[in-house]
Amino acid sequence: MDAADSKAAATGPRIRYAVDEEAMLNEHPKLSRTLSTGSQMSIRSYHSASGRRASIDPATAIPIEYRTISYQIEEPKEAERARADAKRAKETAELADLEWHTLSPQELLTRLSTSLVQGLSVEQVTRRQAEYGRNVPSPPPSRLLQKVLGYLFGGFGAILLIASILVFISWKPLGEPPAPANLALAVVLLIVFVVQAVFNAWQDWSSSRVMASITTMLPDNCLLLRDGVQVRALAFDIVPGDVLFIKAGNKLPADVRFLEISSDAKFDRSILTGESLPVSGTVDSTDDNYLETHCIGMQGTHCISGSGMGVCVATGDRTVFGRIAQLTSRPTTSLTTLQKEILRFVIVICSLVVLVIILVIILWATWIRKSHPLWITTPGLIVDCVSIAVAFIPEGLPIALTASLTITANLMRQNKILCKSLKTVETLGAVSVICSDKTGTLTKNQMFVTECAIGSDKMTPEEAREELVQKRELQDPSRPVNLAVEQLRAIAGLCNAGEFDAATSHLPLVERKINGDATDQAILRFSEGLGPGAELKKSWRKVFDLAFNSKNKFMIRVLSLVNSAGLDIALPSEEASNFNTDDLLLTIKGAPDVLIDRCNTYITKEGTTQPLTAPARAAFETIKDEWSSHGKRVILLARKVLPQSEIRSSPDSSNFERETMDHAKSELTLVGLVGIVDPPREEIPEVVRILRGAGIRIFMVTGDFKLTALAIAQECGIITNPPAQVHDISALLRDKMSEKVLFSDIEHSDEAGARSIVLSGPELIALNDNQWAQLCSYDEIVFARTTPEQKLRIVRELQSTGALVGMTGDGVNDAPSLKAANIGIALGSGSDIAIEASDMVLLDSFSAIVEAVQYGRVVYDNLKKTICYMLPAGTFAEFWPITTNVLFGLPQILSSFLMIVICCFTDCAAATTLSYEKPESDVLRRPPRNPRKDRLVDWRLIFHAYLFIGVFEALPSFAMSYWYAQRNGVPFSVLALRYGELPPEYDPEHVAQVLNEASSVYFVNLVIMQWFNLMATRTRRLSIFQHPPLFNKHTQNIYLFPAIAFSLAVIFFFCYVPPLQNLLLSTTVPVEHFFLPMAFGLGILGADEARKWVVRTWPRGWVARAAW
Repeated sequence: MDAADSKAAATGPRIRYAVDEEAMLNEHPKLSRTLSTGSQMSIRSYHSASGRRASIDPATAIPIEYRTISYQIEEPKEAERARADAKRAKETAELADLEWHTLSPQELLTRLSTSLVQGLSVEQVTRRQAEYGRNVPSPPPSRLLQKVLGYLFGGFGAILLIASILVFISWKPLGEPPAPANLALAVVLLIVFVVQAVFNAWQDWSSSRVMASITTMLPDNCLLLRDGVQVRALAFDIVPGDVLFIKAGNKLPADVRFLEISSDAKFDRSILTGESLPVSGTVDSTDDNYLETHCIGMQGTHCISGSGMGVCVATGDRTVFGRIAQLTSRPTTSLTTLQKEILRFVIVICSLVVLVIILVIILWATWIRKSHPLWITTPGLIVDCVSIAVAFIPEGLPIALTASLTITANLMRQNKILCKSLKTVETLGAVSVICSDKTGTLTKNQMFVTECAIGSDKMTPEEAREELVQKRELQDPSRPVNLAVEQLRAIAGLCNAGEFDAATSHLPLVERKINGDATDQAILRFSEGLGPGAELKKSWRKVFDLAFNSKNKFMIRVLSLVNSAGLDIALPSEEASNFNTDDLLLTIKGAPDVLIDRCNTYITKEGTTQPLTAPARAAFETIKDEWSSHGKRVILLARKVLPQSEIRSSPDSSNFERETMDHAKSELTLVGLVGIVDPPREEIPEVVRILRGAGIRIFMVTGDFKLTALAIAQECGIITNPPAQVHDISALLRDKMSEKVLFSDIEHSDEAGARSIVLSGPELIALNDNQWAQLCSYDEIVFARTTPEQKLRIVRELQSTGALVGMTGDGVNDAPSLKAANIGIALGSGSDIAIEASDMVLLDSFSAIVEAVQYGRVVYDNLKKTICYMLPAGTFAEFWPITTNVLFGLPQILSSFLMIVICCFTDCAAATTLSYEKPESDVLRRPPRNPRKDRLVDWRLIFHAYLFIGVFEALPSFAMSYWYAQRNGVPFSVLALRYGELPPEYDPEHVAQVLNEASSVYFVNLVIMQWFNLMATRTRRLSIFQHPPLFNKHTQNIYLFPAIAFSLAVIFFFCYVPPLQNLLLSTTVPVEHFFLPMAFGLGILGADEARKWVVRTWPRGWVARAAW
């Protein structure tokens, strides 16, 4: 391998970058190329195929096993550009030396010591793994300094640090004399600054670890040939020389040289080149440029159609993708929706802080400094400004937010849900429509043939096997069998891309593993049950293959005869006798509604060929409709003999595909039909019921026949109306006047509850805008016989109505719509390209989507609860002591230090526990939120937090403090509007001592009332008795009570420890001031319970409209 890499095949470099191309175009005339798409490789930038995708960290983007399709790599900064250019030049030279694409297939196999028959041996794989390492690129630089700065100054960190410095300055040198309380406040602010940074670092490490553990759950294997048998191996265990089998939907795990490739094989290179058009695969080189040639498949690119076999030539950092990753700088990460909402809230709060501080400074400079010079000194002004910032800003919010995100990531991991970013969860919480693919998503994708039909005869596989055995026993051994069942078995086994896994050959047929899609597995198992497939392979050799795709809806395989015994199995006696050794046999299987019109003959139950008359065609149509109405997938099997005289192209030529397609358009012989059952997943009806109760409409979008789709939709609960009440295209009228009449009629009919409609793909083409508007308003829709383009159109039309669309799927044909949807959801068992295109992967089953929707709503709800809890005490009740101090000359009844204690200790701990709140029982009975209108912090939440709970807490706290002062000889009248000027009969030291005690009373009163606010804020609409905090595993939150105990311990620590009392001027609090706030707290809880009862009783009333 190394020797090959060091040898140059040409004198000049083969690799050209964008800037080099421009220079060449200026110097030389434009040259044209054949068999090339003319793609252009730019190392500078990679942009996501969909602009809505969030950019992500290369540590999670680049490794193959992480499977993500979002790339947005920035150019290095000026300071790094020179080094990057030098490194790029080195990589260019190394890529130019590669010659894997110029070697002949035999030279390549010899160079890599491998073969297409045996592949590598286990010993070779072990040696090469030790030599080349794992097939993963090196991790990017950690950029530790940038991370540390982000931890320190993210959130409110910068404000806390500035506030700490200012208070230090007010202590010394401005303090005359220096006040120990100011020193304590400055130290505490600094401690909070450090603690928040440490917590940010821990959260980043924790959530990264959680997400990394989730991504490793993804199935990431590929099909290899080792020791002469097909084996599945993990992508990172591939080594150079491994023989790789490729099929549609696969992502190439390494750089591969194609050695066998189907004529319809196409590869999407947009992830590397930005080129939107797929590139055809070839065996021979089409360009001297390693990046341009079509015989090389590059790591990370997708096979979107066709199949093939190739040899791995580079892994890890030696691949083109790995080399590029070494040249790129780290991408920026965009803010999620919730983070934008938090940022918006922080900006509003900080703006208010700045505004109030400016007003206080103006008030102090123009009035207080002149009229009451001793009331607020310069150090006092600094402390007041810091106090305003401390009072307004909920310092614990960033900690609560990061805790919430970490908790959500852990919950997703436990439920085997992979979200590529938090934005996915947030968006899913607001999804209003989910369009689901049928096969493999709603159904098990475990298909079995349950019935087959030859002529007008229907039979089960068991009956077919029994008939075949009986007729073989009665047959004259000297004459060929030529039974109809034998011919059906032959076409089912020959026209099949499935392959039995050799490792399971000793198991019973039903348990043997088959590599291939579910339909091929079912039909191959059916064929094998009627007779050994090995004799079919010995008699016929594949010369051309056209894989099934959702556009054609059929598969073609052309075979040549190897052993004449194969004629007696596959053809009737008359056709077998006329078959020449140079003739070819075209076999085809696919959708009956597509293929039946191409047939002009059919095989009777006796095994003879007869013209396909109108009655015979009608009989097949009847069977197809009957099976489809029972939810079965119906497959038609047909064949056609291609005489050598009619074959104009070699099977190896590019024209053979077109010629084969022409032959397949007519004169086919219908061999039989098979009915395949793919049962719905057991959990699907309940999943659909829950999602519909959550206000989400569930639509089926499938490529299956209309009757089959409708039957499965009814089994799944997607269609709830009986067939007679299910509309078709005739219900969608083209003019708006008719639309009004139509909906008027519907409103007065029995169908007004849920309107259902079933449409096929061809019918969608003719719909105008008015009909699409009518269609999008239906409650239950089944889209059948849809192509990938039509699925994409469906998503965009639904989005145009304002719906947030989730699209689920697992196949290659689902990828475009998965990317276009607001959130694409793939199953872990799906194709590579579907997983790449999606935003979320359900690793276990489709039922996890319920949990995902619930998390999306709960994370939003719990953050609202966190903010709603922190605002009353953390901002409102702390702001007023400062306001009354500045405006009305009252002493600041709550010290700035105790404000910090509330925000960063007692409130923060309790707010974090709200992140553990279980979903309220009605969370999946509410309609989805509208992200354009429903804000995280809106006027309803502010009204509730400030004017409802805030007033409830601030007034009693003021009252208790000044009542305590009055009982101890300092009446309110002595303090109001005095600006520190006491009557001569009052001792200043005694007043100061009493006010310190009153400050501690205010602090204790506020902390204890917050306990009851915590209980009230746990639910937005449900009573505490409906959602109890204990003794119900579905609602309990045991972390609430340690948080309450912690806040009580904080009270005793700061108010009862003598050294802290002397330093902070706090005091002990009489016992009655622990119980009085409990009474006030019960008042808060009772008032909020009454509010919730009104909201539940009159959900459309004005109280409900104002409810947060």
